[in-house]
Amino acid sequence: MRHFLALSDFTPEELSKILTLATQLKEEWLRGGNPPRLESKVLAMVFQKPSLRTRVSFDMAMRHLGGDALFLSPAEIGLGKREAISDISRVLSGYVDAIMARVFSHDHVLELAEYASVPVINGLSDFNHPCQAMADALTMIEHFNRLEGLSLSYIGDGNNVAVSLLFLSALMGMDFALASPEGYEIPEDIVAEAISLAKESGASIHQTTDPYEAVENASVIYTDTWTSMGQEEEIEKRRKVFPPYQVNGQLLSAANHNAIVLHCLPAHRGEEITDEVADGPQSAIFQQAENRMHAQKAILVHLLT
Repeated sequence: MRHFLALSDFTPEELSKILTLATQLKEEWLRGGNPPRLESKVLAMVFQKPSLRTRVSFDMAMRHLGGDALFLSPAEIGLGKREAISDISRVLSGYVDAIMARVFSHDHVLELAEYASVPVINGLSDFNHPCQAMADALTMIEHFNRLEGLSLSYIGDGNNVAVSLLFLSALMGMDFALASPEGYEIPEDIVAEAISLAKESGASIHQTTDPYEAVENASVIYTDTWTSMGQEEEIEKRRKVFPPYQVNGQLLSAANHNAIVLHCLPAHRGEEITDEVADGPQSAIFQQAENRMHAQKAILVHLLT
């Protein structure tokens, strides 16, 4: 059984195949619609965390491909509380063709996959966010016609999104720089795994506390909220630490003149990013958000056909 839990589970060739398929599926849709490749297929969408993009993009991806999606709220499932995760996984496997889960703990999605007899997709966990990174990759390809040789600079907390972008860069030959305050870096063991993956692709990996150092020669500048869901008790502390890591016009001017700006959303405008940048000519944020749907179509087709 093949799941989609982390980019590091895949080879560069496999990721390239999925991204090529995503491009084809998007082009098909823009020309008038996708053939019903997933006709009669049903995706169960299990949510512990609220979502706009994850829910709607997966739902519409299944509709575009002729399938259906079932939204299962925290109250309905109570993942790991109302019922054992292993039981939920086996029950859902008897009803649906795939399971997408958006969870707090990565261990929960791993346990779902362990007991499932259908593919499980990680819609987000505290460890990583692989579906988001695939949409990001599709957006970069649309702008630069490649991934290899690009320079990706991530400004902010070394969170789950940063981890998936680190793995994407290491696998696909992109140079990766992370600028974050001391104590908010990507954990050393994860960086070590990425460095090992990067040996074959030739990607470089660099962490710094200086955002201007990170964006020098950047093709892509990426940021995310300073405080993720589940960290609400740290809001005030983080608001004191992260202001030097705001993506604003001054920081953008230190990157390549044709650099694009990405943000996985939701954005806290005026904190990690300014309106000037988010709505500016170098922003690809809303193209990136739309590409969640097209990248996820490709993941679904890859797993279910």
